[in-house]
Amino acid sequence: MTHAILNGSLSRAKQNKQDEFYTQIKDIEQELKHYKKHFQGKVVFCNCDDPEWSNFWKYFELNFDHLGLKKLISTHYEDDKPSYKLEIIGDVTGDGKVDYKDIIKTPLKQNGDFRSPEAVEILKEADIVVTNPPFSLFREYVAQLMEYNKKFIIIGNQNAYTYKEIFTLIQQNKIWSGNKSGDMEFKVPDYYEPRATRYRQDETGQKWRSMGNICWFTNLDISKRHESLILYKQYNQEEYPKYDKYDAINVNKVSDIPIDFEGVMGVPITFIDKYNPEQFEILNCNDYRINESVPIKAHGLVKDKDSAINGKPTYARILIKKRS
Repeated sequence: MTHAILNGSLSRAKQNKQDEFYTQIKDIEQELKHYKKHFQGKVVFCNCDDPEWSNFWKYFELNFDHLGLKKLISTHYEDDKPSYKLEIIGDVTGDGKVDYKDIIKTPLKQNGDFRSPEAVEILKEADIVVTNPPFSLFREYVAQLMEYNKKFIIIGNQNAYTYKEIFTLIQQNKIWSGNKSGDMEFKVPDYYEPRATRYRQDETGQKWRSMGNICWFTNLDISKRHESLILYKQYNQEEYPKYDKYDAINVNKVSDIPIDFEGVMGVPITFIDKYNPEQFEILNCNDYRINESVPIKAHGLVKDKDSAINGKPTYARILIKKRS
């Protein structure tokens, strides 16, 4: 991939697709408080953040000593010219504390795109990546993290659960949801065209967008991942009918998973936010087709017309089974 293509593709992601969202410090604090033990002695890289204003940078700068970080790095992105990186490696001024006076600014030869060779070299040095990547580049972004075997805490859209690449990683227990999911409000750039149903403008003129299907993705172990769902409902054929094309029953709500059913169940994709791999196994739907005439699904989900019950399609479903 050429440097020009890198410039263009990330620029389009930010400008045309309008997915440049600035995360609020309160949302960062609310999530990252669950990961403190993971940061001790680690190099943290924020590779999709403008370090001059990023709340991710601000959070780690303010908590550098508290978290016991070894180094903090952030790269700035420019469309079509060389950029720079900021680093904190400790109390370089010797005044007994780590703050903005300890920031080291270094010019980059390239534009700071997370896929540029320069940014990849920084990525190799990092232990944990924490950022809000462009949603339109989410597949590519996660693929890079997996390629370089990096730990991460990132923000994404819950729709990513249904991406073939992401769903496969979830099945393989290589990525999972963090603590927070649901509604999150983001600050957006001034050049955005506000739409009444998607944006609000506060008294200062700042534009905000609220999104109700946001979640954190990570591959760091957190206590939530070991919390079991409390099941209480009893199975009956009327409330839990079988799919027309899969040997599995349909469960309309995660909270309605029956306590006494040991077979294969189709549950809403929101199940992933509650998924404990010690309690359940996520299955591949292709293994539970009633016969070979049912098409193979590349994404491993039951969806579209093949999720039908008595000829009526349901929403996308994940096939699961309880662990013994």
